[in-house]
Amino acid sequence: MDTTTNKLEIFTDGACSGNPGPGGWGVILCWPDKQKEMYGGEKDTTNNRMELLAVIKGLETLSQNSEVVVYTDSQYVQKGMTEWLEKWKLEEFRVKGGLRVNHDLWRQLDSLAAKHSVSWKWIRGHSGHDKNDRADALARRGVREMVD
Repeated sequence: MDTTTNKLEIFTDGACSGNPGPGGWGVILCWPDKQKEMYGGEKDTTNNRMELLAVIKGLETLSQNSEVVVYTDSQYVQKGMTEWLEKWKLEEFRVKGGLRVNHDLWRQLDSLAAKHSVSWKWIRGHSGHDKNDRADALARRGVREMVD
């Protein structure tokens, strides 16, 4: 997507009805001069997968190298990208007994994030932050469409 600047904020959220169960993700991309909302879902998934997929879908939208601030209410996503990922990569995403849960999405997110300059910000969910609340509403819309 071409914009007048390649600096933006991305607000993400994931939701699940049951865990596992039908899930949804929501994303708001905010440039200085415009905004774009997206959502989707899967019939059988987990909340953590939807949290990851929300960020992936947001970053996939970008057609040029961008300076991005990702806001998430998922410490799993925020800490995964800022604290845990490098160790996981050194271990080739392996844990005793197999591969780390969600390794496919972590690899995809790592690859997408490497194309940009990304800062990862955690914000408390359901705390009255308008963009986080909107991303939550989009994710829940994705869940509803999987249930209907």
